[in-house]
Amino acid sequence: MATWAEFAEAAPELAAFGSQRFVEAEVAYLATVRQDGTPVTPIIGEGRLFLFMEPASPKGHDLRANPRYALHSLVSDQHGSPGEFSIAGRATPVTGASVRRTAVAAAPYSPEDRYVLFELDVREALGTVYEGKRPVRRRWAAPSSNL
Repeated sequence: MATWAEFAEAAPELAAFGSQRFVEAEVAYLATVRQDGTPVTPIIGEGRLFLFMEPASPKGHDLRANPRYALHSLVSDQHGSPGEFSIAGRATPVTGASVRRTAVAAAPYSPEDRYVLFELDVREALGTVYEGKRPVRRRWAAPSSNL
């Protein structure tokens, strides 16, 4: 497992691409053990990756019961023009006030006090850009990555 900062140190170009896709799109799709994907806003701050969720969110309940997740950036057109980025790992609920302040400061919106905060580790990452119709993929996996 790796924090976002550790992932960025090991694969700087892929992490920069992923950060750009998450920030520009503002929305990504979160998959947990449930079959559906839910739109979320990934937050990268101080080398960490966070998600805020409503307390009653089914996905939040999923993450508390089984922390495995996959997160995929929004694809903004049928050609995948800006590219795609996805990561997988495990989510951990965060209760510490200083970490919460970090996530709130990095968020592109004002998280409500009631929102539950999760930190996501990165175990696998995949970036895809399209040259013409040909996909060009870059992959990274944390050492001894076991989802």
